[in-house]
Amino acid sequence: MMFRLKDLDILGSKAELVSLPEGKLLINTINAHSYNTARKDGLFAEALTNGDVLIPDGVSIVKACRWIKAKSLPKERIAGWDLFEFEMNKLEECGVKNVSRERPLTVMFMGSSQKVLDLIVKRAAKVYPHLKVMTYSPPYKPEFSEEDNKAIIDAINAADPDLLWIGMTAPKQEKWTFSHWDELNIHCHVGTIGAVFDFFAGTVERAPVWWQRHGLEWLYRLLKEPKRMWRRYIIGNALFLFNVIFRERW
Repeated sequence: MMFRLKDLDILGSKAELVSLPEGKLLINTINAHSYNTARKDGLFAEALTNGDVLIPDGVSIVKACRWIKAKSLPKERIAGWDLFEFEMNKLEECGVKNVSRERPLTVMFMGSSQKVLDLIVKRAAKVYPHLKVMTYSPPYKPEFSEEDNKAIIDAINAADPDLLWIGMTAPKQEKWTFSHWDELNIHCHVGTIGAVFDFFAGTVERAPVWWQRHGLEWLYRLLKEPKRMWRRYIIGNALFLFNVIFRERW
């Protein structure tokens, strides 16, 4: 399939998060890196195109949509962290109101290492005290076996969470969730937000607010981790510009 930014349905603003319907909902993010990847990965492109909600996690996506006069014209960047805070605060508020209920509201984190997940549980107990936190750390390998997939699906279905976060980095997290969507017998919002696991756990420092406001969070990450991020941001950003100018504009 031809993956084109100008044809995607992208959420317009943070304010629109309030209007998302309840129930089982797959929420993905798109930025310059994931756009580049989706152009050469058919399943990833399908996952981003056919998920329920796609949020613009990059100033480059917001500006490019305006420049090419895309179908969607998002007004602002909505970072994965913004989605995380909105959903977690919303569920915490529900937990406060329903403190007497027999079954506590549950949020599940699937992905990352057990070390990161333990830190998430510890911090969540302080920040979101009315939520029950469940976790699952999948095997660290490029591809899961059928047994691995069944174990993950069974764990999620057994938890029956009120909110589910998938964190295995893009494109693995989006492709896995999309491919197994019909096997997940759940009723909640599902967000694919890999980097947020580390931000919330405190294992990776997020850029200061000034960098975020000026659309430079990518540069901050590049400066902090040049060996790991140079290809993604230097080559990747140049490729994104090329694709927007020569593949999307005309």
